[in-house]
Formats: sequence, C-alpha cells, structure tokens
Amino acid sequence: MDRHVTAISSPAKAVAAQRWDAIDVARGIAIAAMIVYHFSWDLSFLKLVATDIVAVPAWRWFARAIAGSFLFLAGAGLVLAHVQGLRKEAFLRRLAKVGGAALLITAVTYVAFPESYIFFGILHCIALSSVLALPFLRLPAPAVLASAALCLTLSWILTDPSFDTPWLDWLGLGASDPVTNDYVPIFPWFGLVLAGVASAKAILPHAETLRLARWRAADRVSRLLAWAGRKSLPIYLLHQIVLLGVLFGVLQLTGPSPLAEARPFIAECEASCLAQNGQAGTCRALCSCVVDELRRTDIWRRVIDDLVEPEDRTRISRMAQQCLRRKEP
Repeated sequence: MDRHVTAISSPAKAVAAQRWDAIDVARGIAIAAMIVYHFSWDLSFLKLVATDIVAVPAWRWFARAIAGSFLFLAGAGLVLAHVQGLRKEAFLRRLAKVGGAALLITAVTYVAFPESYIFFGILHCIALSSVLALPFLRLPAPAVLASAALCLTLSWILTDPSFDTPWLDWLGLGASDPVTNDYVPIFPWFGLVLAGVASAKAILPHAETLRLARWRAADRVSRLLAWAGRKSLPIYLLHQIVLLGVLFGVLQLTGPSPLAEARPFIAECEASCLAQNGQAGTCRALCSCVVDELRRTDIWRRVIDDLVEPEDRTRISRMAQQCLRRKEP
C-alpha cells in the first residue's frame, strides 16, 4: 500500500476492510442494468421486436457503461478487501470462482453459439485484471491513475493488424474486433479496473469514507440492490437462462415480429431507396409499406428465408411503386 493508505489507523482499516453496503448497492444497480440490457438483447435476438439492439449506438454505449461499472467496482473492491494487506487465501478463492465461471461461460457459449462464443468476456477480464492489478495496490493513487489513463488510450495508440490473431485477441489491440457475443479485452478495459483502484486509494484516508463504509442499506429497495450486489456472480450466470427460457415460451405463443423477420430485406430496401436520392424517413415508410404488402402474398416466406427469385423481385418492384404512389401528396 502507498504511504497515504498506510497512514490510516488500524481501527479505520478494519472498518474499511468490512463489506460495504454502498459498494454492494452500486454493484446491484449494475446488475439491474445488465438484466435490462440482456432482456432487450434477447427480445432482439429472438426477433420478438423489430429493433436490432446491437446496431443501435445508444444500446451499445449502455452495454459498455455497464461493463465499465463492473470493472471499476472490481478495482475498488480489490483495494478495500486487502487494505490491511494481501489476503492470499481470500484472493485465490475469489479468483477461482470468477475464473471458473468465465471458463464455464466459454464452454456453454461454444456449444450454443459456436460462431460467436465468448472467449474473453467480462468475467475473463475481471479475473485476469484482478491478478494484473495486484502490483498497483502498492503504488500511490496518482501513479495508478496515470497507468489507468495509459491503458485507456493504448488501444488507440498501438492498434495494428498484426494483433489480429486468435491468440492475441484478448489484448484488444487488433485493427478489428473478433466475432463474439461479449468482448471485454484487457485494453482499454483494464484501465477502468485501475481507475477503481486509484479512486479507492484516494478516498480511504478521508474521514467521510469511514462514514460511507459504515452505511447500511435500510429501505426495501436498497436492501434488494445490496443483496443483488452480493450475489452478482450467480445472478450473472443464471439470469440469461431464465430470460431466454421465458421469452422463448412467449415466442411460441406470439411468433416473431414480422418487421424483425424482414430486417435484412428492409435494410436492403432502404439502402436501395437511399441510393436513388430518397430521404431516410420516406425510405423507411416505403419499405415498411412493402413489407405489409408482402405479408399478404406467397413471396413473404421466401423473403424471410432469403430465397427471393427473379420473378419475385419484379412483383416486389411493383409493390414498391404502388406504395410510393400512396405516399405522394
């Protein structure tokens, strides 16, 4: 630990080393946000909604914010757990749990999604980052913060196609991202772990920090969030099984969204419309109209299966012309 942390009295260190309800509540909020995101992703994946969640920038940033919060809290928690010195047995026990869960995720997703299985997701990053962060527990907060800034920018500085090999993908320095359902490489994400380490080390010497350490969740909502924060690993491992199971049952009752089924066709239709100097709003309305018309014909199933024949395209073109005439004033 740096001299600022070692200057804290032993009783204060004992309080800081105890489990913080505030940290658990923060982690519980991140868990709730993760469930919201995965619920939305599942709706899109099962085509229960027309929106392609992965293609929406706001949803991508929401997912990144959730991952970043978990990593930041992992760094802060590492400092608090070992403020009185490295507890080797506790550290190795936690590392085994997180690392084992990461390997389980890899195995399960390899079976379920062999083309996009998770080989280095959030749990993999937390496990490896926990080991890499150990030397930084002995550095002063400013040095750790500077290292965090370097990690956050390194992926912009050193990005190179030579890193685009499977055995180096975990670094995150390649020119393109690999195909995977969850990708949280060391760079830049380890920087957020170090930011959590630096923040925890910076606030520990202050008296207000001990008051925060002693705070206990009292109302129903905060207690529920604190419980979720303490059970974050099993919730992470089980929530998708529950969500996908429930939503798959819904899918059997309702069927997929027609617009979701036609998503590739709509994308092609809108691109073709825009290429002819159309306006985005007009093209969206036109292509939606065409989909409505197609659903009344025998062409619809071939559109969904991407088996459209030349004569089908002629009929689709006529439908588009009819829809365009309807939109004209």
